[in-house]
Amino acid sequence: MTDTSLDQRLAALEARLGRLETLLGALNDRLDRTLPGVDEAKRGIQDWVTEYVSVRLQQLVPETCEHPEREEAAAVVEGPVLPGTRIRCTEEVIHRLGRIPIPFVRQMVTQRVAETARAENVPVVDVPFFERAATF
Repeated sequence: MTDTSLDQRLAALEARLGRLETLLGALNDRLDRTLPGVDEAKRGIQDWVTEYVSVRLQQLVPETCEHPEREEAAAVVEGPVLPGTRIRCTEEVIHRLGRIPIPFVRQMVTQRVAETARAENVPVVDVPFFERAATF
């Protein structure tokens, strides 16, 4: 192999490497522009999960359930509490919570309703309050 042919091959290799480097730089720029930020992706996933849980809750816990009428005073004195809390609620609320088949979703709804009840100083969680507070 002569020095001339070696120089030509080396020049051709350098030209190819230069083009490859340019293409990789353009590809990297394109990927940087199209990838969403981590915070944006996280927010998108959270929004989707919230919407999904809200839709499933509306399907699983219908607006009306037939229950015998009770006086509110009796519910306060002897009524049950939300599971894992000391917040009083009605039997109807316990019934609706029991109809949520996924345990972690049931716990998430219970926590959300309990937090809202504490924030609003609600003595007894009834069905209308539950429906309002359980909506994410």
